[in-house]
Amino acid sequence: MRVFADIQEVAAAKGEHLGCTDWFEIDQERINTFADATNDHQWIHTDQEKAASGPFGATIAHGYLSLSLLAFFSPQVISIEKKPTMSINYGLNKVRFVQPVTVGSHVRDDVVLSDVKETGKGVQVTMAHTVEIEGKDKPALVAEALALWVP
Repeated sequence: MRVFADIQEVAAAKGEHLGCTDWFEIDQERINTFADATNDHQWIHTDQEKAASGPFGATIAHGYLSLSLLAFFSPQVISIEKKPTMSINYGLNKVRFVQPVTVGSHVRDDVVLSDVKETGKGVQVTMAHTVEIEGKDKPALVAEALALWVP
């Protein structure tokens, strides 16, 4: 984990690799809970028996479930001692779901601090995320996540 004193120190690290998170297991309970939260109960996510004979050989995590983990992963790679008053999700750029995450897979996030710039509302921070799947050549997803840090 990279620990920064303040936003100015973060800005000076623009372009740097922040690190990788620990591996995190995607289990069926998490997939089912996400399906309930989003009302997306498509069989490839929730019907283990049918999915076993489907195209992926098992149930798969929703792409948006994998994407939602960025909020869980980010604090594992970056911390600021003098925290901003608030941090707001500001959006996403260039999201691509590269490969499905089958149930039981372990994923982790590899993060680069892509950009840091002052705006009239605060500091916009862009982080490039690559969510990797343990043992696979291709990642689950790649995305640029934007946050607005209000000093």
